[in-house]
Amino acid sequence: MFTNILNFGRTSSIIDKKLDRFYTTILPRIHYSVKNLILEATSIERILLVGDYPNLAFLEILNFGQEIVNRYFTDNSALQHILKYQITELVLHNHDKYSTKTSLKTYITHVYAHIMLFQNLKQLTIVASSINEYPPLSFTNLPSTIYFSSTLTVLCICVFGFDDCLLLLDGRLKQLTTFIIQVHNIYKASFIRSSMDELKSLKCFSLISYNMTYDYEYLVLPLLRRMTRLEKLTLCLRIWRDSFIDGTHLSNEFLDHMCELRTITFYISTEGMARDSVYRKSSDDIQKAFTNIKYGPTACFIDHFHKFEAICHVYSLPFTFTRLEKITTHFPNIVLDTVTHFLLFDITLMKHEFFMRISRAFPMLMRLTTVNTMIQSWNRNELKSDKNPFNSIIEFSHLISLDLRRANTDYVVQFLLETRTYLPCLTEFKVNYNDLVFVTARFARDATRRNCFNVKQFIFEKQIYYSKDIYQYFPSLL
Repeated sequence: MFTNILNFGRTSSIIDKKLDRFYTTILPRIHYSVKNLILEATSIERILLVGDYPNLAFLEILNFGQEIVNRYFTDNSALQHILKYQITELVLHNHDKYSTKTSLKTYITHVYAHIMLFQNLKQLTIVASSINEYPPLSFTNLPSTIYFSSTLTVLCICVFGFDDCLLLLDGRLKQLTTFIIQVHNIYKASFIRSSMDELKSLKCFSLISYNMTYDYEYLVLPLLRRMTRLEKLTLCLRIWRDSFIDGTHLSNEFLDHMCELRTITFYISTEGMARDSVYRKSSDDIQKAFTNIKYGPTACFIDHFHKFEAICHVYSLPFTFTRLEKITTHFPNIVLDTVTHFLLFDITLMKHEFFMRISRAFPMLMRLTTVNTMIQSWNRNELKSDKNPFNSIIEFSHLISLDLRRANTDYVVQFLLETRTYLPCLTEFKVNYNDLVFVTARFARDATRRNCFNVKQFIFEKQIYYSKDIYQYFPSLL
C-alpha cells in the first residue's frame, strides 16, 4: 500500500544518496498519487519539477526564506501552477531573522505579497524555524488591493502592530475559524477603526505579544468581547495597568460572555507602580480570585521592586509557553520545560545558587538575557580567580544565545568561567566589549576559553575591529 504523504525533511547524508535514486526513478511514477509533501527548501526544485502532482494540496517547507520566494513563488516560476492554484494548506518554517536592520517594506513586498496570491489557500501557517523571530507582516507596506484568500479558515502568522490584527478581522476573512497571531507591538490604533461586529465564525483564537502594552483596555478587551462563539482561547500578554489582573477581572471582562468556551490557556504579566493597597496584594489573594474560573488550575507569583514597582505573573497549568520576560530572584521553585527564551531582571544581586536554580527550572533554555547592574561580590579578586568558591558547576545544555550587555561584569565572569558554568552550545554572545576583554584577560585566560570555543557571532555595544587575538581565542568566529 502506498502512502500519499511524503516527508523529505531533515535527512542524513546516507539517506540523501538513497533519496537521489528515489527522486529520479520512483517519484516520477507516483507523483500523481501524492497529496501531502514535507520538504527542505533546498529540495523544492528536484522534487516538485519531476512531475505535475495533480492531487497535491498540502505543502510544508522547512528552512523557508526570502530566497525561496524569489525563485519559486513568482509568476515566472515553473511551479506557479502548483503553488498558486493547487495548494490549500501551506506551512512555512521561516528561518529569516528579524532585526533592526531588516527593511520590513522590502520583505513584505517580496515575500508576503506573493504568498497572498495563493488563490485557493484554506490554511496558512508561518512559524519561526529557529530561536529568532521572522520579519512580521504589516499592511502599512502593502497596497490595499493585496489581501489573503477569502477561503482561509486557519491563519497562523506574526504581525507588526495591533492595527494589522484588526485588519485581518475586518470581515473579509468570513470563513476564518482559527486565528493564531503574534503581535510585536500592541499600541493604540492610529488609522484603523475597530469593528464592533461579533466574530461569529471564530472558534479558536491565540494572541501572543512579548512587549509591554499600555493599551490593553482600549484594544485587547474590545476585541475579545467580539468573540462570543469562541471555544478555545490562548493569551500571552505583558500589561502595564493600575491593578493586577486576576480571575475576577477575566470573568467579568470577557470570559462570562464566551458561552461556548471550553479551554483557556494563558500567561499574563501585570506591571505597574506600587502606589496603593492594590499592589500590596499577595499571591494567595490573586490565587483566590481564580477559584471561580472553571477552566482548570492556575498559579501566581508576585515581585516587588523596592516600594515603587510590582509585577504579578498569573498563568494556567500546565505552563505551555516558550518565553518569559522580566523574571527576578523571587522566581518560585518550579520546572517549566517548555521555556526556551528567558529574561532575568533584578535590582538585587543574583548569586551562583540562583543561576543553578534557573538551569534546573528551565532545562530547555536556548536564549538568556540578564539585566542586573549589581555586583555579585565585593571581593574584586574573585573576578580574576579561576577557582570556584561554590563547589558546583552550572550547565545550560541547550543555551545558544546569551545577552549580558546590561549586566555587571561579575555576570560575564559567572557565565564564562568554566569552573562556574558550562555552555557547550553557546554560538551567539551579546556583551560589552570592555567586559569581555577584562574577563578573558585580553583573550589569554585559559579558564574562560572553553565556553568561548563555539561562539560564532558577537553583538557589541559598538563596532569593533576583530584582532588576530580574538580569532585565535574564538576559533569558531565567523
